[in-house]
Amino acid sequence: MSFAILGHGRFGQALAGLLREAGHAVRAWDPRGHVPADYAADSLEAAVDDAQWVVLAMPVPQMDGALRALRPRLKRGQTVLDVGSVKLHPCALMDELLGDAIPHVGTHPLFGPLSLARGERPLRVVVCASARHPGAAERASALFASLGCEVIAQEPAAHDRAMAHTHALAFFIAKGLVDMGVDDELAVAPPSFLGLKAMLAAVRGDAGHLFAAIQQENPFAEEARAELLATLQGIHRRLVADGDDTGLAISERH
Repeated sequence: MSFAILGHGRFGQALAGLLREAGHAVRAWDPRGHVPADYAADSLEAAVDDAQWVVLAMPVPQMDGALRALRPRLKRGQTVLDVGSVKLHPCALMDELLGDAIPHVGTHPLFGPLSLARGERPLRVVVCASARHPGAAERASALFASLGCEVIAQEPAAHDRAMAHTHALAFFIAKGLVDMGVDDELAVAPPSFLGLKAMLAAVRGDAGHLFAAIQQENPFAEEARAELLATLQGIHRRLVADGDDTGLAISERH
C-alpha cells in the first residue's frame, strides 16, 4: 500500500520505518523538518496525490490548519488517519472538515521510537472509529494488525479519560521530577526507583511538544492532575501529623 506521512518528527520517522520494513511505499512531507531523500516528497501535493493512506503525524494543535490545507487535495478513495495522543479533538476535526466525503479514522499508537528500538512486543494501538466511516476503522485495524500490533477499539472520550489517568499523569509526574533535579542517571538509587527511571527515559524519548499537547488538548487531564495533587497533599498532611502507620501503608493488590 502507499502512504503519505505528513509530519516527520520522532513518531513520523518511526512509523515511516515500520511501514517501509513491511514493504509499503512511503512518501513523507514536513516543511519544518528533515526527511531522508529516499522517501521525501517535494511538496504536500506530491506526498498526497497517489497515496491510499494519508497519515496526520504533526502535533495536535497543527491538525486544524493541516486538514484545511489538505482537504482540496483529497479524493474519496483515500483514507485519512491521525496518530495523535488525544482523540476527541482530532476525531471531531476530521468529522467536521472531511465529513461523509473522505473516509477517516482516529488512532493512537501506544508505542514510539523507544519501544521499537527496544523490540518491545506486542505493540498496541487504539482505533477510534468515526460513525460516518466504520469501514475506515476496519481497514486501519487490519493495517495495524499486519504490522504486529494489538488493536484496541475505543470511543474517543473513553480513550481520553484513560489517557488522562495514565499518559498525562506519567508526563506530569516526570516533568515534576525532572524540574526538581531528580534525574534518571542517578548513580545511587534503590530498586523501587527503577520503574520511575524507566518512566523518565520513556518521557524523554518522546517529542518535547507532547507534554503540552497531552495536558492541554485532553479535556480530562486537568481533573486528573487536580485529583493526584489533592491525594498527594492528603498523604503529606497525614505524614506531617505522624499518622497511624497502618493507615499510611500502601495496600497490596489482591
